[in-house]
Amino acid sequence: MKAIVYERYGPPDVLQLREVAKPVPKEDEILIQVYAATAAAGDWRLRKADPFLARLFNGLLKPKRVPILGFELAGVVEATGSKVTRFKSGDEVFASCGLQFGAYAEYKCLPETGSVTLKPANMTFEEAAAVPVGALTALQFLRKGRIQRDHRVLVYGASGSVGTYAVQLAKHFGAEVTGVCSTSNVELVRSLGADRVIDYTKDRISDDGPAYDIILDTVGKSPFQACLKRLSPNGLYLQSAQVRLLPIVRGQWINLTSSKKVIGGGVKENPEDLLYLKELIEAGELRAVIDRRYPLEQAAEAHRYVEQGHKKGNVVLSVRQ
Repeated sequence: MKAIVYERYGPPDVLQLREVAKPVPKEDEILIQVYAATAAAGDWRLRKADPFLARLFNGLLKPKRVPILGFELAGVVEATGSKVTRFKSGDEVFASCGLQFGAYAEYKCLPETGSVTLKPANMTFEEAAAVPVGALTALQFLRKGRIQRDHRVLVYGASGSVGTYAVQLAKHFGAEVTGVCSTSNVELVRSLGADRVIDYTKDRISDDGPAYDIILDTVGKSPFQACLKRLSPNGLYLQSAQVRLLPIVRGQWINLTSSKKVIGGGVKENPEDLLYLKELIEAGELRAVIDRRYPLEQAAEAHRYVEQGHKKGNVVLSVRQ
């Protein structure tokens, strides 16, 4: 099968289209013919070993654990292991690959108990592939923030892959939502349901109205002190994209010395949350935002664009044309 492989850390051009062995499902796995995947932040960071600590996970000098990137996918079940009961051949599914990665290929095996479920009936494969990572992250961090109806929520990076879902989900939960983005994305964020939008190129968070119950930074670029000042006395500052050591340590200090809390951490892969998102999508409560589409063989170009940090929503790789 065809796959995008990288044998060293570096710029997008380290991604190469190769012929590799087609995987065979174990007794508890399903074999998925991949129709679409995405170029996500987790992909380019692992490709580039940014931060450097990523090498402790994937190999100090060169990639060893993850030779094929791709965090999320949508496709069709081609075969199932002997003990699989949730899926059958022909099922259309979408999934998060978790730390296995591997979606930049024509086929991928996943455990049936993993973060995989039937694709939303009202989505294309490309749209469905853009859901699992961004939407799961947004959902679980808003839950960490104990979001409630009438909470005031600020989403920093509201036009990105996590932010576009965070705005929609916060509105679904009944919150008053403010999105922060650049000038070119203001109308997009409004269209997702944001009650107010702050253009960070023109306005400052510190100049904005009453305090927030939740501030969710989806891109790791929010002004730390300004955000703390804008929180209510028991407010929660959620950092879904923070990978640097110093901000993490600074957040822990705030947790020890203040009634305000800084919360980071990872996302738990599970099919229950993915099924919940599927139901919201089919009810018309949630939609995917796709900026650009590239064929699989242009994965390097997709990474080059995503790494600039200005994409709207998601960038999709079409694996099966």
